[in-house]
Amino acid sequence: MQTFFTPEQLEDPGIAEANKILRACVHCGMCTATCPTYQVLGDELDSPRGRIYLIKDMLESGRPADARTVTHIDRCLSCLACMTTCPSGVDYMHLVDHARVHIEKTYKRPVMDRFLRAVLAQIIPYPKRFRAALGLAKLGRPVRALMPDRRLRAMLDMAPDRLPKPSPNDKPQTFAVPDRRKRVALMTGCAQQALDTDINDATIRLLTRLGVEVVVPEGMGCCGALTHHMGREAQAHASAGANIRAFMKEMLGRGLDAIVINASGCGTTVKDYGHMFRDDPLAADAAAVSALAKDVTEFLSEIDMPEADGGLRVAYHAACSLQHGQKIREAPKALLRRAGFEVVEPENSHLCCGSAGTYNLMQPEISAELKARKVATLEARAPQVIAAGNIGCMVQIGSGSDVPVVHTVELLDWALGGPKPAKMGG
Repeated sequence: MQTFFTPEQLEDPGIAEANKILRACVHCGMCTATCPTYQVLGDELDSPRGRIYLIKDMLESGRPADARTVTHIDRCLSCLACMTTCPSGVDYMHLVDHARVHIEKTYKRPVMDRFLRAVLAQIIPYPKRFRAALGLAKLGRPVRALMPDRRLRAMLDMAPDRLPKPSPNDKPQTFAVPDRRKRVALMTGCAQQALDTDINDATIRLLTRLGVEVVVPEGMGCCGALTHHMGREAQAHASAGANIRAFMKEMLGRGLDAIVINASGCGTTVKDYGHMFRDDPLAADAAAVSALAKDVTEFLSEIDMPEADGGLRVAYHAACSLQHGQKIREAPKALLRRAGFEVVEPENSHLCCGSAGTYNLMQPEISAELKARKVATLEARAPQVIAAGNIGCMVQIGSGSDVPVVHTVELLDWALGGPKPAKMGG
């Protein structure tokens, strides 16, 4: 793609990188075939190719973002299916990230948009605040119909009927093991500390049973993904910087073999810390942290997990952040089969379920359509349980299906001697 940035514009490292990405695009249109929003809306501007043209025009002009461009960029899920499909290797992820920062800095959103985005950014990354907000949302359901904005109604709908009690395992501590094989740090996440404490509990049980010492580092918090995808660069970097320092303290202290992450949305972001901080004094530390980050299934595949006899038919949902963001496709399925489960996959497994961080709250209509499609394809395989590797996907799919939805690691833990996942009636 031909670009027309001025020499002065190209002195900005962000513009220079965007220029390189834009010039890699040959506008072949292959990305449209796997773009969920294009599948639903059929609008060229709601495809990666259309958004790339909008971003090019916005950045080249040097002007503030306009409402039309913001609408179509906001509708992007950042599922990254386009990057899996693209034959030219266009780095759409970093291009749309840059566009969102530009929008955040130059575009004045309507008052309600600003309010909702600020609320989400100040609540979801903080487990205690998020837990309190979910409790209040449940109380607000009786007046749902009176809510003036569809997104407020979506937020009320998201609140579960019951919240688990906080898990003591999420506090900073070390889970020591005899005859230690490995030592890892576990990123406990933020949303799942409020929504589903069973995931971290199962992860710790499984890893320690396999001879892996697990540390929950002091000072660790939200990975920064949620605010990063909102274009709130300073807040995202503050969260990420705190994690980098927390992980480096463990690495320089007793050492780490890996940073294990069981929420694939977080994993994609942590693995990108090196890029996020490339021009920052923390660049070397950020790159070291990114190099150690592993999805829990990626790590388990490397330590020779024992075989077991799970015995259930499992529909595996591939989270976009895992299959497209981290390029991890076979490891979760191979581990489930090794644990004795029959693994089936839905049709169009490459398409997003519509969760995508805060997308199901900010774009509820598109999200609902994607959820309905995903649930239908999963249930068509007649599974006894659905497995996924990301809390957002689990909540999204679980809200539309009567089939139990559990984390992959919960099934592996159960097959190797742990308790049956509570969501399965255990």
